[in-house]
Amino acid sequence: MNPLETYLENLFLIRSSGSAVKETSYYGTLDNLFNEVGKTLKPRVRCIINIKNQGAGIPDGGFYTSEQFQKQTSAELREGQLPARGCIEVKSTSEIVADVARSAQIMKYVNRYRQVLVTNYSDFVLVGVDHEGKVANRESFSLAPNEKEFWLAASQPHATAEQQGERFVEYLKRVMLHAAPLTQPKDVAWFLASYARDAKMRIESTELPALAAVREALEEALGLKFVGEKGEHFFRSTLVQTLFYGVFSAWVLWSRKHPPTERSARFDWQTAAWSLHVPMIKALFEQVATPTKLEGLGLVEVLDWTSAVLNRVDRKSFFENFEEGNAVQYFYEPFLEAFDPELRKELGVWYTPTEVVQYMVARVDTVFARGPGDC
Repeated sequence: MNPLETYLENLFLIRSSGSAVKETSYYGTLDNLFNEVGKTLKPRVRCIINIKNQGAGIPDGGFYTSEQFQKQTSAELREGQLPARGCIEVKSTSEIVADVARSAQIMKYVNRYRQVLVTNYSDFVLVGVDHEGKVANRESFSLAPNEKEFWLAASQPHATAEQQGERFVEYLKRVMLHAAPLTQPKDVAWFLASYARDAKMRIESTELPALAAVREALEEALGLKFVGEKGEHFFRSTLVQTLFYGVFSAWVLWSRKHPPTERSARFDWQTAAWSLHVPMIKALFEQVATPTKLEGLGLVEVLDWTSAVLNRVDRKSFFENFEEGNAVQYFYEPFLEAFDPELRKELGVWYTPTEVVQYMVARVDTVFARGPGDC
């Protein structure tokens, strides 16, 4: 069962008792949701409700990594640990999260904990600090447009989870990973794959007449036709991959011109096409990444989040572990594995070590050198 389905089912059950207090009666359900998602991460992330005052008031909860928990209970307990992945502030379903996110209380928490997830059980917004040190909203997710619609959605947990469950869980994973250091190519690949999955889910049920030219261009470039349900899946998947791999490629090329010492330099996905050199990707990216097409698909927001994540990568460490010549191994393979493992299997995208490739090429050269009569 998707964690969202369990979450909504339990919320509705508590509410239907008629004995629930608007905010605190649902804490346990929220705690279970966060821990269910957090246990899938490495390191594991745990939620603790009602953490103690550490100089900025008492948040309703905090996200801690597994390394923060003491393994030997007989030892002296650690004191004064801040939640490594930020704190949580919970309000009742009747409150407006956007207003709460701008409150003095949240500003105080952000200054102390660097990151706060604000929620009213239906709407979620991650508040943090931008590159200028100012408090700013990062990512948000809404399960329903208003309180009435939320409780209606909660009364139909399975149907709601079918529609929003995958995107919602992805969102919560990113929330719990936002404060983690980004130094390894595989971690960057996971983040971009997560945004790509969100993007793909946004366009899955959308008609794409505006992208007919892109479809034709892609079919011509690949020498194939997207036919039937499988072809449609491949087209949309390829479309999203092109978009996000284009952003990543542009970021790598942009980084050449802006070394890590340029701390004020900011990458912007909207200028990505200027950096791309591969004709096919450049042409497709230019057609896809236009405001008139992206706004209709709801992808501008996701790409803005993608830029924000790339701008917080520790580029010095990243490029010490990344080789542009082996981008398939260092980025595309882990990206596709996280984005669409079934398609990866179908396409056979697996890294073959350079030594093995060199041996295979040498053997083929030897066979050709002998000639047909020598075989």
